[in-house]
Amino acid sequence: MIGLYFSGTGNTKHCVELLVGLLDPSASAIPLESAEATEAVLENGTVVLGYPVQFSNLPYIVREFIEGNRSLWKGKKVFCVATMGAFSGDGAGCSARILKKHGAVILGGLHLKMPDSVCDSKLLKRSVEQNRALIEAADAKIRQAAAQIRNGTAPKEGLSPFSHLLGLFGQRLWFYKRTAGYASKLKIGDDCTGCGLCVTLCPTGNLAVQNGKAVGDGKCTMCYRCISRCPQKSITLLGDKVAEQCRYEKYAGQN
Repeated sequence: MIGLYFSGTGNTKHCVELLVGLLDPSASAIPLESAEATEAVLENGTVVLGYPVQFSNLPYIVREFIEGNRSLWKGKKVFCVATMGAFSGDGAGCSARILKKHGAVILGGLHLKMPDSVCDSKLLKRSVEQNRALIEAADAKIRQAAAQIRNGTAPKEGLSPFSHLLGLFGQRLWFYKRTAGYASKLKIGDDCTGCGLCVTLCPTGNLAVQNGKAVGDGKCTMCYRCISRCPQKSITLLGDKVAEQCRYEKYAGQN
């Protein structure tokens, strides 16, 4: 077994690591964008795949990985985990449908409500205590799901035709252009100091420092890593001002 995750601010990383650890303490969980991800899928028969939903859809980097490695999935058993700030409908189903098309066997799906990670919007912002309660509830749900999977009755959230309709008409149709490819809307303010931290964090290689300032190259997958970590709060995407830098460890009480 291998855990494979795409995680912007740490929510999905935590969820996949916890679930995989409960199912197989000897198994590891690795980032989807890591150099060893393709080989890890090739060498393991069971994959726990996790990602955050964006407008009830897959982050484009996840879709690109699945489609770009389509030959890997034949016969693989995949359990899909979708994290979200509010609602997705068929978050797990978004990847499950593509994976099935490439020959994967879908074991089930799990939807987990976690702290919001959209740093440049006040929508869905909660207190630290409220976010900790969300994490505790998600952890309890993960433990329950692990027990169900071990008993052969894995949860199948987001996989039904009704869930598909909820995701499609709830958000995906109205915001499809936001997730149909990589975004080119990343904004970097004049107060950027060119420290380069964002360059090291970006999973798509979208950022570089030129003439003492960070610049984007139109390949943003909306993960919010750079926005949540920028020391100057200089970077925005959907909004124009950073409302709160959101990271899992902040709400989990680790930092």
